[in-house]
Amino acid sequence: MAAPITSPLDDGARDITGRALQDTVVDLVDLSLVAKQAHWNLVGRQFRDVHLHLDELVDTARTHTDNAAERAAAIGVSPDGRSTTVAKTTGIPEFPEGWVSDRDTVVTIFEAVDAAVRRLRPRIEETDKTDPVTQDLFIEIARALEEARWMWQAQAAGYTQDA
Repeated sequence: MAAPITSPLDDGARDITGRALQDTVVDLVDLSLVAKQAHWNLVGRQFRDVHLHLDELVDTARTHTDNAAERAAAIGVSPDGRSTTVAKTTGIPEFPEGWVSDRDTVVTIFEAVDAAVRRLRPRIEETDKTDPVTQDLFIEIARALEEARWMWQAQAAGYTQDA
């Protein structure tokens, strides 16, 4: 089937930009799943605060997943957020199975957000020449993820000082 959505970009720019968007979709889908897994299996003294903070992260990841996927579609690239694709291509660390303490959850979620940020930053540069609209989207996603990263790191630092 011929692509029903054509791209405003030339083929080379579409391919580079589409790959960057697809990788971002995968990472953000997985980040939202990791945060939900943590949300359901969290235990410990700081349960309520961490539980609510995880919901905020899920909302952030899902919002930006949708933005990245819709941008891919807008440039004629079919986004793929299927579970098999996410499992094969994610760069987000796996969350442990079973109950996880609030301390371990905070550290693990910080590592997940940190991985998402570190994987996203090069995509900002990759899309500098291929599509400034997507680059702008990546900058906005980076802003949101780096704010989340800071907050999770601040919580993790509090646990390190308590130990």
